[in-house]
Amino acid sequence: MIVLTTPTGQIGRQTLARLLAADAPTPVRVVVRDPDRLPGAVRDHVEVVQGSHGDPDVLDKAFAGAESVFWLVPSDPRAASVDAAYSGFARPAAEALKAHGVRHVVAVSALGRGTPMADRAGHVTATLAMDDLLAATGVGYRALTMPSFMDNLLRQTQLIKDQGLFTLPCTGSHRAPACATADIAAVAAELLLDDAWGGVEEVPVLGPEDLSYDDMALVMSDVLGRPVRFQQVPDAEFKARLTGAGMSDAMAQGLVDMARAKDAGLDNAVPRTDRTSTPTTFRQWCADVLAPAVRA
Repeated sequence: MIVLTTPTGQIGRQTLARLLAADAPTPVRVVVRDPDRLPGAVRDHVEVVQGSHGDPDVLDKAFAGAESVFWLVPSDPRAASVDAAYSGFARPAAEALKAHGVRHVVAVSALGRGTPMADRAGHVTATLAMDDLLAATGVGYRALTMPSFMDNLLRQTQLIKDQGLFTLPCTGSHRAPACATADIAAVAAELLLDDAWGGVEEVPVLGPEDLSYDDMALVMSDVLGRPVRFQQVPDAEFKARLTGAGMSDAMAQGLVDMARAKDAGLDNAVPRTDRTSTPTTFRQWCADVLAPAVRA
């Protein structure tokens, strides 16, 4: 049994689609708060456990008989701290993994372990601590370590459409890797369908190239056929936007700290190799994902 969390989210949805397309003999069980958000064709091919995968009772049902688990912490913008949002949410899972003898966990994580910035990188620091918590249960653990997601730019679709602009509290000139969620899902599904691995390892998912946000603006402009520019916003302004929209001070500060760490090279420490690179270029992502969203 393969158990998949966040099956309606950006990464989980695509991972689930790949598992079902593989037509593997291993059954798939999903943990979902609202089963109605699953397409009918998907519900017909999976076992559904309704509820939050932060709930011990839900996990007791979900992990019973499970061989492998896909683990992704859902966004909690109002969490009291980044540690509460990651390790706090994952502690019931750590207990359930041990109780049910789950053999493999594939988790969405982040780059940065071993860098000078790792202990002051906000959400990344909390994610790495969560990895340690889950790996300590004795499961075979694969942390998919990612840079920034290309797909996060979809949050600014309206701004790109209306003003030809996207903004972040990062410098525009710093080149770093970026990956597409479709490639993350491909790597996750491959690991979940393979039961021949063990131990604890990080699996970097770097995309095919390093780009700056200024580089990305040029690619966007070319693909969309209209000028798009990047603008760095001050940390205080960025944080005020987030808290003004209801995010807790701690979670907003965690994003600011992560941006500062990324500017200092957090995502640049892992060498790019054939194994760590994934295929989707930013240009291809813009054509396949961003352009349809902007034109919708």
